[in-house]
Amino acid sequence: MKRSQFLTAAFGFSILSATKLEGSRLLQTVQEQSPHFRMTPGMQEAYEVGLKILKPSKKQLEHGLELHQNALVFDTYGFQPYAAVDGDLMVKAIEEKASLLELHDMTENIRMTRFVENERERKEYENAWKASGVTCVFQNAGEEGNAIGKLLKRLAHYTYTTDMMRDFVSKAVVPGDIIKAKEAGKRVLYFSGNGVPLPGDWVSQEEEMRFIEVFFQLGIRMMHLTYNRRNKIGDGCAEPSNAGLSEFGKAVVKEMNRVGVLVDIAHSGWQTSLEAAQISERPVVASHSTATSVKEHIRSKPDQVIKAIADSGGYIGVCCIPRFLGGTGDIAAMMGHIDYVAKKFGVDHVGIGTDKAFMSQYQEEESSKIQHRPEGRTRFEALWPEDPFVTTPEMVQSMAWTNWPLFTVGLVQLGYSDNDIQKIIGGNAMRVTQAVLD
Repeated sequence: MKRSQFLTAAFGFSILSATKLEGSRLLQTVQEQSPHFRMTPGMQEAYEVGLKILKPSKKQLEHGLELHQNALVFDTYGFQPYAAVDGDLMVKAIEEKASLLELHDMTENIRMTRFVENERERKEYENAWKASGVTCVFQNAGEEGNAIGKLLKRLAHYTYTTDMMRDFVSKAVVPGDIIKAKEAGKRVLYFSGNGVPLPGDWVSQEEEMRFIEVFFQLGIRMMHLTYNRRNKIGDGCAEPSNAGLSEFGKAVVKEMNRVGVLVDIAHSGWQTSLEAAQISERPVVASHSTATSVKEHIRSKPDQVIKAIADSGGYIGVCCIPRFLGGTGDIAAMMGHIDYVAKKFGVDHVGIGTDKAFMSQYQEEESSKIQHRPEGRTRFEALWPEDPFVTTPEMVQSMAWTNWPLFTVGLVQLGYSDNDIQKIIGGNAMRVTQAVLD
């Protein structure tokens, strides 16, 4: 080997070694600063990926972790940790010719409730909550659509969880419950529905809206106006027509204002979103979205819409979905969207709505038992256009739900004050929930 080649090889090796050493040192700092949870191999790998991308200094990391631990952290839209499916139960159902709907409902029920009685899954569940440092999740507790029976099933699963595990996680009925949970070192779910419940009778406008209040009484505090497709309220984000709110949709927004349900336009078309934010008398949110000016996507919001959201007193929750974020599609890209919204529209109008769930480390073990599972057609609400963006495992890992503390570290790196960071990771969501349920 020539001397020049030797030096190049040696120099490259020294950089690689230094990088690994720095990553190990930072990961050790995370573990030292967070003795309250057990870092599983999957969590450790996700942390390593996130740290490698952010490259915080030890001081930034320590400050961010401490700030995160002390703050009230409110995920503006997401999921509590998922349990692994029961492989044996699923196999039995498949052998007995269970329908696709049965298998779908069984999977949801197991993932959302299994930790109530299964000790191994309960430990996973509690450990993930502790690792995230999250106090409250605006929980997706209503399956996509407007059918009342469909919306009730997921709501029942999360109601059951919070009823049976009150010593660890409970349902927040009013915003004050979230504050009390933080003070007590507990966790809460604030329920959201992925659709406005409509009976479909169409006897009168008022009668068609009667279940908005019923679901509010059941605990739902936020509802999607649309989910990708067009409905009687307005156009979803995937509809090319972009027609906006219907007359009935305008009445729905007013009824949600009256009852105290937060209007969520995350999956609504741009014109529907704009009109909803303009006519609402209370704050409106895009609970899990991105900024079009950073990366255009059907799920992003253009500046005009974000301004209308801000003018209403609401916020846009930046999500953790790589293809929506664009660019590097990782934690750094997410920080870019947050930074854009905060600087252009004000730090009071941005949050983090991960749209992510932690999955039990035992999921692969249980899924391997299921050799064959029938597949159905693409569900009606999906309506996702073709997208050439390639999502890598590293992108997903960098924004793992248990990496929530690194989101705070990233904001420290961007130079935001502690007060502004506290707004972004929870304070803005608290302010809006209080304003809507005044």
